[in-house]
Amino acid sequence: MSHIHAGRELFLEEMRDLRVDVSRETRDQFEALVYTLGRWQKAINLVGKATLAEVWTRHILDSAQLLPLIPKDARTLVDLGSGGGFPGLVLAALRPDLGITLIESDARKGAFLGEAGRRMGLKNLPKVVVSRIEAAPAVKADIVTARALAPLAQLLAWASPHRSDTAICLFHKGKGWQAELTEAMTDWDIQSQSFSSVTDRDAVLLRVTQFSAKGLRDR
Repeated sequence: MSHIHAGRELFLEEMRDLRVDVSRETRDQFEALVYTLGRWQKAINLVGKATLAEVWTRHILDSAQLLPLIPKDARTLVDLGSGGGFPGLVLAALRPDLGITLIESDARKGAFLGEAGRRMGLKNLPKVVVSRIEAAPAVKADIVTARALAPLAQLLAWASPHRSDTAICLFHKGKGWQAELTEAMTDWDIQSQSFSSVTDRDAVLLRVTQFSAKGLRDR
C-alpha cells in the first residue's frame, strides 16, 4: 500500500512539473479508478498484472501527460480500444468539458469502463461503445487517442473515420516508434511531431495533425 501511495505522490510531482494542477476532487476520482481497477482485475485482464502496483505512474501518469497536448478549445474526444480506461477515463477526469467516447470491443471491459466512470463520479460521463473500432459509428471527434493498441499504420486507418476535419491524433508509442512512422509513411502522408514520454525514456507521445492515404486510397 505504501508503494502505491509513493506512486501517487510521484504522479502529483510529475503533474506539477507539467504545470497541471490536479485538484483534490480529481485525485479522489483517480483513487476511485484505482480501487475499481483493482477489484475488476481479479476477474478480467485490464492491465498487465505486473504493472498494477505501479498504477499511478504506469497508467494514470502515462495517460495524464497527454493533457498539455490537447487544445483548450477541443470539445470532443474518442479513445480507441479503451481497455482499462487509459487514457480515456483519466482525460475525462482532467477535462470534464470534453464529450468523450470510449470504443472497446470486449463487452466485459466495456462494462468495467461504465462502472469505473460511475464510481469516479465524473461530471461528464463518457459514452461507452462496445464495438470493433472499424464497425463503430463515426464519432468525428476533435481528438483521437489510442494507447498500446496497434502499429501506427493500422491506428491511422482506424482513426480516419472517427476524426473531424481538424482533428489531432495523440498516440502513445514505444521505442520502435520511428520504424513504425517510416513504415506508415509508405501508405500515408503524415504530418506529426513527437514528444518525450515522462514515464518511459524510450517512448514518445506522437501527435499527428494531418494524414491522408496515398494514391488511390487518398481520402
